[in-house]
Amino acid sequence: MTLRWLDHIAIAVPDLPEAVRRFVEDFGLPCAGEEDVPSAATRTAFFPVSDPDHPTRIELVSPLDGEGPVARSLERRGPGLHHLCFRTEDLLADIERLRARGYAFTTNAPTPGAHGSTVIFLHPRCTGGVLIELSEAGTHD
Repeated sequence: MTLRWLDHIAIAVPDLPEAVRRFVEDFGLPCAGEEDVPSAATRTAFFPVSDPDHPTRIELVSPLDGEGPVARSLERRGPGLHHLCFRTEDLLADIERLRARGYAFTTNAPTPGAHGSTVIFLHPRCTGGVLIELSEAGTHD
């Protein structure tokens, strides 16, 4: 497996501007920017919290236009931890290897993610209830 490091910890929030304000003003973390991710129906904001060469970030994720999987997650569970994301160097090989080991994914194929990355999510029923995202670097990382 080519997992390299913890890329980000995603927190689902119903009000992204308020959550960004809290992380910037109250916690003193610099916001690295916001981005819409139409393929996931989300708007995200990232906060780097570690090594610049292999940055781990906190990602605040909010539904785009009140739709999509994060909206459903907020309805069912409320705000809080949404997923863990691990960076990989060979997403397709990792998908093949994990499928061969019996893992299921929330989609049949990878989709576009934030920062030009390509991502796929392991179904939480296969990972002890934790939604795990695998991400391969994009052109903007």
